[in-house]
Amino acid sequence: MKFNINLPIDTIDPPGEFQTPEAVHEIVQALDRSRASACALTEHPAPPVDWLRNDPAGHNTLDPFAALGFVAAATKRIKILTEVIVLPYRSPFLSAKAATTLQILSGGRFIFGVGIGYVRGEFEAIGVDPRQRGAMTDEALETIRAIWAGGSVVKKGMNFNATGNEQRPVPSPPPPIWVGGGSAQAAERAARWGDGWIPFFAPPTNSADLKAGDVGSIKDLADKIAYAKKLRAGLGKTGIFDVCITSPIEPTPNTSSQARLYRDSLKELADAGVTWVTVILHHPTRAAFYENLRWFDEEVMWH
Repeated sequence: MKFNINLPIDTIDPPGEFQTPEAVHEIVQALDRSRASACALTEHPAPPVDWLRNDPAGHNTLDPFAALGFVAAATKRIKILTEVIVLPYRSPFLSAKAATTLQILSGGRFIFGVGIGYVRGEFEAIGVDPRQRGAMTDEALETIRAIWAGGSVVKKGMNFNATGNEQRPVPSPPPPIWVGGGSAQAAERAARWGDGWIPFFAPPTNSADLKAGDVGSIKDLADKIAYAKKLRAGLGKTGIFDVCITSPIEPTPNTSSQARLYRDSLKELADAGVTWVTVILHHPTRAAFYENLRWFDEEVMWH
Protein backbone atom coordinates (compact mmCIF):
# COMPACT_ATOMS: atom_id res chain seq x y z
CA MET A 1 0.00 0.00 0.00
CA LYS A 2 1.23 3.49 -0.87
CA PHE A 3 0.18 6.64 0.96
CA ASN A 4 -0.90 10.00 -0.44
CA ILE A 5 -0.99 12.80 2.13
CA ASN A 6 -3.42 15.65 1.56
CA LEU A 7 -1.40 18.86 1.76
CA PRO A 8 -2.65 21.16 4.55
CA ILE A 9 -1.45 24.26 2.70
CA ASP A 10 -5.02 25.03 1.60
CA THR A 11 -5.78 25.88 5.24
CA ILE A 12 -6.10 29.62 5.88
CA ASP A 13 -6.49 29.53 9.69
CA PRO A 14 -4.57 30.28 11.81
CA PRO A 15 -3.22 33.00 9.52
CA GLY A 16 0.38 32.37 8.50
CA GLU A 17 0.50 28.81 9.82
CA PHE A 18 0.22 27.14 6.43
CA GLN A 19 0.12 29.71 3.63
CA THR A 20 3.52 31.34 3.55
CA PRO A 21 6.43 30.31 1.33
CA GLU A 22 8.44 29.34 4.41
CA ALA A 23 5.61 27.25 5.85
CA VAL A 24 4.92 25.41 2.60
CA HIS A 25 8.63 24.72 2.11
CA GLU A 26 8.89 23.31 5.63
CA ILE A 27 5.73 21.19 5.32
CA VAL A 28 6.61 19.58 2.01
CA GLN A 29 10.18 18.86 3.06
CA ALA A 30 8.80 17.05 6.11
CA LEU A 31 6.64 14.98 3.76
CA ASP A 32 9.62 14.34 1.49
CA ARG A 33 11.49 12.86 4.48
CA SER A 34 8.53 10.69 5.48
CA ARG A 35 7.47 7.33 4.06
CA ALA A 36 4.59 8.94 2.13
CA SER A 37 4.70 8.33 -1.61
CA ALA A 38 2.68 11.36 -2.78
CA CYS A 39 1.06 14.58 -1.65
CA ALA A 40 -2.07 16.14 -3.12
CA LEU A 41 -4.10 19.28 -3.66
CA THR A 42 -7.67 19.66 -4.87
CA GLU A 43 -9.25 22.42 -6.96
CA HIS A 44 -12.17 24.79 -6.41
CA PRO A 45 -11.50 28.05 -8.29
CA ALA A 46 -14.95 29.62 -7.72
CA PRO A 47 -16.84 27.87 -4.91
CA PRO A 48 -20.31 29.15 -3.94
CA VAL A 49 -20.35 30.91 -0.58
CA ASP A 50 -22.94 28.52 0.86
CA TRP A 51 -20.88 25.45 -0.06
CA LEU A 52 -17.64 27.04 1.13
CA ARG A 53 -18.93 28.22 4.51
CA ASN A 54 -21.78 25.86 5.42
CA ASP A 55 -21.20 22.49 3.75
CA PRO A 56 -19.10 19.99 5.75
CA ALA A 57 -17.15 19.30 2.57
CA GLY A 58 -16.54 22.98 1.79
CA HIS A 59 -12.89 24.03 1.89
CA ASN A 60 -10.47 26.65 0.65
CA THR A 61 -7.99 25.90 -2.11
CA LEU A 62 -4.89 27.17 -3.82
CA ASP A 63 -4.47 26.78 -7.56
CA PRO A 64 -3.13 23.21 -7.70
CA PHE A 65 -0.98 23.61 -10.81
CA ALA A 66 0.82 26.67 -9.43
CA ALA A 67 1.09 25.35 -5.87
CA LEU A 68 2.36 21.92 -6.93
CA GLY A 69 5.03 23.61 -9.01
CA PHE A 70 6.28 25.19 -5.78
CA VAL A 71 6.03 21.81 -4.02
CA ALA A 72 8.00 20.08 -6.77
CA ALA A 73 10.78 22.68 -6.55
CA ALA A 74 11.05 22.19 -2.77
CA THR A 75 11.20 18.38 -2.84
CA LYS A 76 13.26 15.63 -4.44
CA ARG A 77 11.39 12.35 -3.99
CA ILE A 78 7.68 12.61 -3.28
CA LYS A 79 5.15 12.48 -6.11
CA ILE A 80 2.67 15.33 -6.59
CA LEU A 81 -1.00 14.66 -7.31
CA THR A 82 -3.98 16.77 -8.35
CA GLU A 83 -6.95 15.26 -6.53
CA VAL A 84 -8.68 16.37 -8.65
CA ILE A 85 -8.59 18.83 -11.55
CA VAL A 86 -12.09 19.41 -12.95
CA LEU A 87 -11.53 18.86 -16.66
CA PRO A 88 -14.68 20.67 -17.94
CA TYR A 89 -13.50 23.93 -16.35
CA ARG A 90 -10.85 24.54 -19.02
CA SER A 91 -9.72 23.69 -22.53
CA PRO A 92 -8.07 20.27 -22.79
CA PHE A 93 -5.15 22.02 -24.49
CA LEU A 94 -4.61 24.18 -21.40
CA SER A 95 -4.92 21.16 -19.09
CA ALA A 96 -2.47 19.16 -21.19
CA LYS A 97 0.08 21.99 -21.20
CA ALA A 98 -0.14 22.55 -17.42
CA ALA A 99 0.20 18.82 -16.73
CA THR A 100 3.12 18.52 -19.16
CA THR A 101 4.90 21.40 -17.44
CA LEU A 102 4.53 19.82 -13.99
CA GLN A 103 5.65 16.43 -15.28
CA ILE A 104 8.80 17.84 -16.87
CA LEU A 105 9.81 20.25 -14.10
CA SER A 106 9.11 17.73 -11.31
CA GLY A 107 11.37 15.17 -12.97
CA GLY A 108 8.51 12.82 -13.80
CA ARG A 109 6.82 12.92 -10.36
CA PHE A 110 3.39 14.21 -11.40
CA ILE A 111 0.14 12.21 -11.21
CA PHE A 112 -2.72 13.88 -13.07
CA GLY A 113 -5.88 13.27 -11.04
CA VAL A 114 -8.97 14.49 -12.89
CA GLY A 115 -12.74 14.47 -12.47
CA ILE A 116 -16.03 15.77 -13.84
CA GLY A 117 -16.88 18.16 -10.96
CA TYR A 118 -19.97 18.31 -8.77
CA VAL A 119 -20.59 21.87 -7.52
CA ARG A 120 -23.25 23.47 -9.74
CA GLY A 121 -22.60 27.04 -8.63
CA GLU A 122 -18.95 26.73 -9.54
CA PHE A 123 -19.78 25.59 -13.08
CA GLU A 124 -22.13 28.52 -13.48
CA ALA A 125 -19.57 31.04 -12.21
CA ILE A 126 -16.97 29.73 -14.65
CA GLY A 127 -19.47 29.71 -17.52
CA VAL A 128 -19.67 25.97 -18.21
CA ASP A 129 -22.93 24.04 -18.61
CA PRO A 130 -22.86 21.39 -15.84
CA ARG A 131 -25.20 19.17 -17.85
CA GLN A 132 -22.36 18.63 -20.33
CA ARG A 133 -19.67 17.82 -17.77
CA GLY A 134 -19.55 14.07 -18.44
CA ALA A 135 -19.29 14.45 -22.20
CA MET A 136 -16.75 17.27 -21.82
CA THR A 137 -14.62 15.12 -19.52
CA ASP A 138 -14.57 12.20 -21.95
CA GLU A 139 -13.72 14.56 -24.79
CA ALA A 140 -10.92 16.17 -22.76
CA LEU A 141 -9.38 12.81 -21.86
CA GLU A 142 -9.41 11.68 -25.48
CA THR A 143 -7.91 15.00 -26.61
CA ILE A 144 -5.19 15.05 -23.94
CA ARG A 145 -4.13 11.55 -24.94
CA ALA A 146 -3.93 12.73 -28.57
CA ILE A 147 -1.87 15.79 -27.59
CA TRP A 148 0.58 13.67 -25.58
CA ALA A 149 0.97 11.25 -28.48
CA GLY A 150 2.81 14.06 -30.29
CA GLY A 151 2.28 15.67 -33.67
CA SER A 152 -0.60 17.61 -35.13
CA VAL A 153 -4.03 17.36 -33.50
CA VAL A 154 -7.07 17.76 -35.71
CA LYS A 155 -10.25 17.58 -33.68
CA LYS A 156 -13.47 19.57 -33.43
CA GLY A 157 -14.76 19.55 -29.88
CA MET A 158 -17.81 20.88 -28.11
CA ASN A 159 -16.04 24.17 -27.36
CA PHE A 160 -12.88 24.10 -29.47
CA ASN A 161 -11.73 23.46 -33.01
CA ALA A 162 -8.17 22.19 -33.47
CA THR A 163 -7.43 22.30 -37.20
CA GLY A 164 -3.82 21.16 -36.90
CA ASN A 165 -2.36 22.21 -33.56
CA GLU A 166 0.69 20.80 -31.83
CA GLN A 167 2.04 21.11 -28.30
CA ARG A 168 5.74 20.78 -27.65
CA PRO A 169 7.47 19.48 -25.65
CA VAL A 170 5.64 16.16 -25.34
CA PRO A 171 6.04 14.64 -21.85
CA SER A 172 8.10 11.45 -21.95
CA PRO A 173 6.75 9.54 -20.21
CA PRO A 174 3.39 11.29 -19.86
CA PRO A 175 2.06 11.55 -16.33
CA PRO A 176 -0.34 8.81 -15.28
CA ILE A 177 -3.97 9.90 -15.36
CA TRP A 178 -6.16 8.91 -12.41
CA VAL A 179 -9.89 9.48 -12.93
CA GLY A 180 -12.03 10.47 -9.95
CA GLY A 181 -15.59 9.52 -9.06
CA GLY A 182 -17.30 6.68 -7.25
CA SER A 183 -19.90 5.55 -9.79
CA ALA A 184 -19.70 2.62 -12.18
CA GLN A 185 -19.52 5.19 -15.00
CA ALA A 186 -16.48 6.78 -13.35
CA ALA A 187 -14.85 3.35 -13.04
CA GLU A 188 -15.55 2.77 -16.74
CA ARG A 189 -14.06 6.18 -17.63
CA ALA A 190 -10.97 5.37 -15.58
CA ALA A 191 -10.61 1.99 -17.27
CA ARG A 192 -10.96 3.44 -20.76
CA TRP A 193 -8.83 6.58 -20.49
CA GLY A 194 -6.90 6.39 -17.25
CA ASP A 195 -4.05 4.66 -15.49
CA GLY A 196 -5.87 4.71 -12.17
CA TRP A 197 -9.13 5.41 -10.38
CA ILE A 198 -9.91 7.70 -7.42
CA PRO A 199 -13.28 6.64 -5.93
CA PHE A 200 -14.77 7.74 -2.61
CA PHE A 201 -17.00 6.16 0.02
CA ALA A 202 -19.39 9.08 0.48
CA PRO A 203 -20.67 11.87 -1.74
CA PRO A 204 -18.17 14.75 -1.59
CA THR A 205 -20.80 17.32 -0.65
CA ASN A 206 -24.15 17.70 1.06
CA SER A 207 -25.46 20.97 -0.36
CA ALA A 208 -24.28 20.87 -3.99
CA ASP A 209 -27.06 19.71 -6.26
CA LEU A 210 -25.20 17.78 -8.95
CA LYS A 211 -25.41 14.02 -8.63
CA ALA A 212 -22.16 12.45 -7.46
CA GLY A 213 -21.91 8.65 -7.36
CA ASP A 214 -20.11 6.99 -4.49
CA VAL A 215 -18.88 3.63 -3.26
CA GLY A 216 -21.33 2.13 -0.81
CA SER A 217 -19.20 -0.55 0.85
CA ILE A 218 -15.94 -2.51 0.60
CA LYS A 219 -17.77 -5.12 -1.47
CA ASP A 220 -19.12 -2.44 -3.81
CA LEU A 221 -15.58 -1.09 -4.15
CA ALA A 222 -14.17 -4.53 -4.92
CA ASP A 223 -16.90 -5.17 -7.49
CA LYS A 224 -16.26 -1.87 -9.26
CA ILE A 225 -12.50 -2.44 -9.30
CA ALA A 226 -13.07 -5.88 -10.82
CA TYR A 227 -15.43 -4.29 -13.37
CA ALA A 228 -12.81 -1.70 -14.33
CA LYS A 229 -10.08 -4.32 -14.70
CA LYS A 230 -12.33 -6.50 -16.85
CA LEU A 231 -13.05 -3.51 -19.11
CA ARG A 232 -9.32 -2.78 -19.38
CA ALA A 233 -8.58 -6.38 -20.32
CA GLY A 234 -11.23 -6.18 -23.05
CA LEU A 235 -9.56 -3.01 -24.38
CA GLY A 236 -6.18 -4.73 -24.44
CA LYS A 237 -4.75 -2.51 -21.67
CA THR A 238 -2.06 -4.29 -19.68
CA GLY A 239 -0.33 -1.45 -17.81
CA ILE A 240 -0.50 -0.61 -14.12
CA PHE A 241 -3.96 0.39 -12.90
CA ASP A 242 -3.85 2.05 -9.49
CA VAL A 243 -6.82 2.60 -7.18
CA CYS A 244 -6.58 5.39 -4.59
CA ILE A 245 -9.23 6.00 -1.92
CA THR A 246 -9.57 7.44 1.57
CA SER A 247 -10.08 4.83 4.28
CA PRO A 248 -13.56 4.88 5.88
CA ILE A 249 -11.71 4.94 9.23
CA GLU A 250 -10.12 8.24 10.19
CA PRO A 251 -6.48 7.98 11.34
CA THR A 252 -6.94 9.25 14.91
CA PRO A 253 -3.44 10.07 16.14
CA ASN A 254 -1.39 9.17 19.20
CA THR A 255 -2.87 5.80 20.11
CA SER A 256 -1.56 2.36 19.14
CA SER A 257 -5.07 0.87 19.25
CA GLN A 258 -6.31 3.40 16.68
CA ALA A 259 -3.28 2.65 14.52
CA ARG A 260 -4.17 -1.06 14.61
CA LEU A 261 -7.77 -0.33 13.59
CA TYR A 262 -6.54 1.84 10.76
CA ARG A 263 -4.07 -0.82 9.58
CA ASP A 264 -6.88 -3.38 9.64
CA SER A 265 -8.94 -1.11 7.36
CA LEU A 266 -5.97 -0.88 4.99
CA LYS A 267 -5.84 -4.67 4.74
CA GLU A 268 -9.53 -4.73 3.78
CA LEU A 269 -8.90 -2.10 1.12
CA ALA A 270 -5.86 -3.94 -0.24
CA ASP A 271 -7.87 -7.18 -0.47
CA ALA A 272 -10.46 -5.25 -2.52
CA GLY A 273 -7.77 -4.12 -4.97
CA VAL A 274 -6.76 -0.71 -3.58
CA THR A 275 -3.11 0.24 -4.13
CA TRP A 276 -3.01 3.78 -2.67
CA VAL A 277 -4.72 5.46 0.29
CA THR A 278 -5.29 9.20 0.63
CA VAL A 279 -4.74 10.44 4.18
CA ILE A 280 -6.04 13.67 5.73
CA LEU A 281 -4.06 14.31 8.90
CA HIS A 282 -5.55 16.44 11.68
CA HIS A 283 -3.79 19.82 11.55
CA PRO A 284 -5.12 22.56 13.85
CA THR A 285 -1.59 23.98 13.78
CA ARG A 286 1.56 23.31 11.81
CA ALA A 287 3.19 21.77 14.88
CA ALA A 288 0.22 19.40 15.24
CA PHE A 289 0.53 18.40 11.59
CA TYR A 290 4.20 17.48 12.09
CA GLU A 291 3.43 15.49 15.23
CA ASN A 292 0.58 13.62 13.55
CA LEU A 293 2.74 12.95 10.48
CA ARG A 294 5.46 11.51 12.73
CA TRP A 295 2.87 9.30 14.48
CA PHE A 296 1.37 8.13 11.18
CA ASP A 297 4.82 7.45 9.74
CA GLU A 298 5.87 5.31 12.69
CA GLU A 299 2.58 3.60 13.56
CA VAL A 300 1.09 3.05 10.09
CA MET A 301 3.41 3.66 7.13
CA TRP A 302 6.35 1.86 8.74
CA HIS A 303 4.36 -1.37 9.16
